[in-house]
Amino acid sequence: MDEIIARSNLYALLSRILLQELDVERLEILRSDATVLEFMPHWRDWEHREGVEAQKLLEEYLNPDFTNISLLHLVPYETFYTRSDQMIETGGANPVTDIYSAYDFVVDYAVARVVSSDHIGIEMEFMHHLCEAQLKAYEENDTEAVHELIRVQHNFLNTHLLRWAPMYLINMKYESRTPLYYDTAEMALEFILSDNETLSALVQP
Repeated sequence: MDEIIARSNLYALLSRILLQELDVERLEILRSDATVLEFMPHWRDWEHREGVEAQKLLEEYLNPDFTNISLLHLVPYETFYTRSDQMIETGGANPVTDIYSAYDFVVDYAVARVVSSDHIGIEMEFMHHLCEAQLKAYEENDTEAVHELIRVQHNFLNTHLLRWAPMYLINMKYESRTPLYYDTAEMALEFILSDNETLSALVQP
């Protein structure tokens, strides 16, 4: 159970960082949480992390970097990488629409402020949603549901995130101008690869 909780929390953290600009409350968590700092050594050791007032750190460093890697120079959407015309599919033909609906996952576009449901932050949030469902099934001793949710997570990683997110995250790592987003890219890439190995070992033949 602890492993499921840890996976769920990490997907939730990555989703939040990748989805939109940080606010002061979230920044303070990233500045002080021991687990986060362990996973993000460059961010941990950056002199501005503690040496600059929160609002200034957001306005002058972190939010401009987020804009750079999410809006200006890079495109964090699956269909940009998987369609031959590099167009973002914003309608019902988006490849993630059906699986989201099948597992009662609804994208709140007003909150997320994305143009399409295949944004990397939304896909990470969906993995968090599946982890939470797996945890609930585990707590209810529903073995069949647990194994089904493991299969769904494994399938989603291999048919969606792993098909394109590594390319985006590698580009993000080298485009980033702050240690926070550099470390986020590195951590996200390592995590989805290792999580796929974990799930591959659990998927029943």
